[in-house]
Amino acid sequence: MSSDFPLSHEQLIEVVKKFPTPFYLYDEKAIRDNMKYFTKAFSIFPVFREHFAVKAMPNPYMLKILAEEGCGTDCSSLPELMLSDMAGIKGGKVMFTSNETPAAEFQYAYDHGNICNLDDITHISFLKKTLGGKLPDVICFRYNPGPLKQGGNAIIGKPEEAKYGLTRAQLFEAYKECKAEGVKHFGLHTMVASNELNPDFFVDTANLIFDLCVELRKKLDIRIEFVDLGGGIGIPYKPGQKKVDLDYVARGIRKIYDEKIVPAELDPLGIYWECGRPITGPYGWLITSAIHEKHIYRDYIGVDACMADLMRPGMYGAYHEVTVSGKENALKDHVYDVVGSLCENCDKFAVQRQLPEITAGDIIIIHDAGAHGRAMGFNYNGKLRCGEILVRPDGSFTEIRRRETIDDYFATLDLDGVKSFR
Repeated sequence: MSSDFPLSHEQLIEVVKKFPTPFYLYDEKAIRDNMKYFTKAFSIFPVFREHFAVKAMPNPYMLKILAEEGCGTDCSSLPELMLSDMAGIKGGKVMFTSNETPAAEFQYAYDHGNICNLDDITHISFLKKTLGGKLPDVICFRYNPGPLKQGGNAIIGKPEEAKYGLTRAQLFEAYKECKAEGVKHFGLHTMVASNELNPDFFVDTANLIFDLCVELRKKLDIRIEFVDLGGGIGIPYKPGQKKVDLDYVARGIRKIYDEKIVPAELDPLGIYWECGRPITGPYGWLITSAIHEKHIYRDYIGVDACMADLMRPGMYGAYHEVTVSGKENALKDHVYDVVGSLCENCDKFAVQRQLPEITAGDIIIIHDAGAHGRAMGFNYNGKLRCGEILVRPDGSFTEIRRRETIDDYFATLDLDGVKSFR
């Protein structure tokens, strides 16, 4: 479990009276402090910026908070680009890392001065056609090292099996083509893992990318001005796991930077990240209430949240710590599956988990849900997605997203037309 819950049991009861469960709760102060730590670690580089992955938490309130801490954004769709704009994050502070991208989305990114991070060599001609025969002044390419980079996991897969990025040979051809087209500024991006806890993995990735920067300079006389090392930094979801030491990662990358980038006259080289999970993940919780219990071949606790609110456990067996508010120190002498109401047997937040005795009305806290939680929600079974509550530094609460209603669910249906439909 990555962090301490910010409210006492009594405080949480009062919040639940105002905002009925289920809902997400985020700790603004902890997120700000965490971002300050991230920035301090990488301040040893001449140029550094974190481009928060909007997909992790697409909420303009959170984006504004992170913008105040110096963040840009990394976007993968038109709505995410628009959310960045709403939050005051503009121009080159927005990285558009998209794949299979519609022309209109490239056009929006170009019109707003965002950096287009292209996912395939064919996107050069596609983008040129979209923009009326020209290319942006700044182009970045996503590199897929394939078997040259060992790693990956169940979330993103082995690099050679992932759908993302250009091969090494394609990458050289792509930069050569763009240079001939008059592109003036270049970046290089890669991301080959997700939720990785080994700090040396990221140092090794930087080493691989720095070598490529040097080779591109020698062979094509192209100066890479920034490298985006992706995201993928994990958080310790399970008890006993260790948080990634960002100071260690930064020092390791800086050592290679001085050995390879500086002698190649590529200094200053911007060091960018596009992390989402390690920024907000530990400081968000899904708050739900026990409403049923069932005793058959196993003992089940049914809660008022479901996989439509948090799909990670059901989607790929992700672990989230579960605590029962007010019973944190009680004996864990029961074994439960904690489940939601979706008509899918994978709708389980915890499987055969040792917990204190749970009775109807208990408030259950699902930890480390501040990234890729509410953002991955859906409406299968007609489920209505829950809202989001922000704990402000002064202890007050702000509803930054209301819960969905039946009217929201029906909003895209032509209910008048169906009455006369034959």
